[in-house]
Amino acid sequence: MSGSDPGRRAFDVDVVVRSYELDGFGHLNHAVYLNYFEFARFDAFTQAGFPPERLLADGVGIHVVRVEVDYLAEGRLGQHMRISTRLEEMRNTSMTAVQVAHDPNDPERRFARARVVVVWIGPNGRPTRIPDVVREAVGTGR
Repeated sequence: MSGSDPGRRAFDVDVVVRSYELDGFGHLNHAVYLNYFEFARFDAFTQAGFPPERLLADGVGIHVVRVEVDYLAEGRLGQHMRISTRLEEMRNTSMTAVQVAHDPNDPERRFARARVVVVWIGPNGRPTRIPDVVREAVGTGR
């Protein structure tokens, strides 16, 4: 993601706009971006070594508590998009991800940008501290 903190690890996943994701005007429905962003967050955790199965086995949940989306350009049928996910901030029990849907051949051509705050939930159903191993894997990648 151009212009992002170079010390933070970026996770990328590609998607293609499908016909049933279009609205009445023939462009990607705004709500579908939320699905793309969620898919990309799960993929980022999987790339970092924390697939959903592992989190579930550990009794951990990741709950979205806030989403802000800026829609920048319309996506059309067959459009290839790359969703880039980068952790912007990590607190005790929450993390904020910045996600950008952009053209994989032209990263400056952006379709949407989101800031998503998630909270880690422990086996007791309450917020829990994000493990250091997770912080290292999804944060700097070092």
